Amino acid sequence: MRTDDDSWDITESVGATALGVAAIRAYESGQDDALFQDPYAAKLVSAVGSDGWNNLMSGMRNLGAGEQGGDDTDLRGWSMGSVLIARTVYFDEYFAAAVRAGIRQIVILAAGLDARAYRLEWPSGTRIFELDQPKVLAFKARALADDEPGADRREVAVDLRQDWPKALLDKGFEPGEPTAWLAEGLLRYLPGHAQDKLLEQVAELSAPGSRIALNLGTDKDMADQFRERRAKVMADAGVKIDLENLFYP
Repeated sequence: MRTDDDSWDITESVGATALGVAAIRAYESGQDDALFQDPYAAKLVSAVGSDGWNNLMSGMRNLGAGEQGGDDTDLRGWSMGSVLIARTVYFDEYFAAAVRAGIRQIVILAAGLDARAYRLEWPSGTRIFELDQPKVLAFKARALADDEPGADRREVAVDLRQDWPKALLDKGFEPGEPTAWLAEGLLRYLPGHAQDKLLEQVAELSAPGSRIALNLGTDKDMADQFRERRAKVMADAGVKIDLENLFYP
């Protein structure tokens, strides 16, 4: 169960959800008609050394079997898989539009295993701040030690329930410059008051011309469908994670 001051590594609690997202991105990147390319996703998942996450990444063991629109190994045909793939495309395009608008300051809240600093094209002078738990960022640093980001990437190791604005400013964030913020797969892991506070703090740090992209939860009926299918896919892959106890209303 979650507590107000809990923390996690990449294989624990909320950290493990980043592995699931990376596994789906790795799977999509391996398709002949892939909607995006994330060559770092497979590297990050493989660095964990877990058969379960590797199974999910490769689409093995009849994942998503029986769902309309997908065969036995097609993660695109799994409702949650298709959502994560579409979400990735949407936020990739969001950043492309932001840099076309002249924004050169990027902040990724709860960055997890997001590899956009490495895999997207960034104009000269772009600064990318990645905020997440210290152990999560340390894992990513080890796994991608031989890779170079395409922009000035700055790690901000901090819990988003703490004084993250100070930590961000200490890393060179310029509040007078327009910022493109991303909160992908984040809000449901924060209690309501922390969600409100986070967005208030983002607004306070945002100069004119800033923008934010985020995703919200689904309605109850869809959430119930996701829950049943998600449990089956995870069980088939051999991944043990109790997602329902990680979410807040």
